[in-house]
Amino acid sequence: MAKAAASVLKNRLRAGLLAAPAAEAFGSFDAIPAGHPVPDAGSERAGRQALDMAASLQPDETLLVLLSGGASALLAVPADGLSLDDKQRATVQLLRAGADIHALNTVRKHLSAIKGGWLASRSAGPVRTFVISDVVGDDVSVIASGPTVPDPSTFAEARQLLDRYGGAPAYPAAVVARLDRGARGEVPETPKPMYPRLVRSDIKVIGSRRDAMLGAQGRALGLGYEVVRIEEPVIGEARVSALAHVRAAVASAQDRPRPLCIVSSGETTVNVTGHGKGGRNQEFALAAAELLGTGLGSSPGRDPSPMALASVGTDGVDGPTDAAGAMVDSTTIARAEREGLRPDRFLSDNNAYAFFSALGDLIHTGPTGTNVGDLQVILLA
Repeated sequence: MAKAAASVLKNRLRAGLLAAPAAEAFGSFDAIPAGHPVPDAGSERAGRQALDMAASLQPDETLLVLLSGGASALLAVPADGLSLDDKQRATVQLLRAGADIHALNTVRKHLSAIKGGWLASRSAGPVRTFVISDVVGDDVSVIASGPTVPDPSTFAEARQLLDRYGGAPAYPAAVVARLDRGARGEVPETPKPMYPRLVRSDIKVIGSRRDAMLGAQGRALGLGYEVVRIEEPVIGEARVSALAHVRAAVASAQDRPRPLCIVSSGETTVNVTGHGKGGRNQEFALAAAELLGTGLGSSPGRDPSPMALASVGTDGVDGPTDAAGAMVDSTTIARAEREGLRPDRFLSDNNAYAFFSALGDLIHTGPTGTNVGDLQVILLA
């Protein structure tokens, strides 16, 4: 995105900043490597530099903001009275408790001096934002925690979310105290619609999960597959939604010609209660594995047909692992049994990474440089 902007703007671009896990400076762009999904010291440096750049804008200049999924972690400036450690611990707790992106970012916006419209509020000139969305529904106040748009959420809502995802004792005392003070009206709310500095801020979504589905569909058609694209987003707890989604997807395509490719997308969550390692896509695939060995999707009166499923993060990173996701097929359970692997035990310990690593069924793409949520592909012969 930055390189495209530089190629168009050329010498009109006075200065730029890149914040990404492996950011590298080029042209007039500074680069700060930053953490994801949990912010790190680089995230805070990048956030503070972004605020300084916005404040340095001249009235006849425009602040151009290019956002992709993950920017909530990549730009992190703790609000007054909070430390980076407070934000890190709150983020980890919300992720472990299975908070979806709407809940996670509602809390993060109220712990931040840059999210929820505060970045745009620092700008003396107009702000234009282009977004690649990793949020189901493409709500621009949720994507990247909406640093350049009004925030409809409140301190009271953020405080209630702490109770829903673990309870106040699970969070740093400073985090709870700030949200309590905000709910009582003792801390200014995030900028709301018609906030003066945000009136000159406009935003456009230029990419989303639908682009990933269209790309997969085009590739599958080129390989000779009949394709069914499911528009309804795949959401909810990974191990639960995997079963319902696979059954519904296969049932809806029962009478379609073979070979068949079913493409879907979305973003699930994981409620971490075990001690293993994995991500939502790996857990989704592991939960679905047993279904694929039952002959699901086979035509009536015929022998069981081969079937495969892959679930991947489009950013190439699934949870705190080096894998993008995992693949299962009609042979997964039988192969696991031969290796003495009990899928149910790995699932209960949130240890999908170890299960798929032992079978050689992890999907490694490396970081892709973008993020439009998760993609699922089901193949039926």
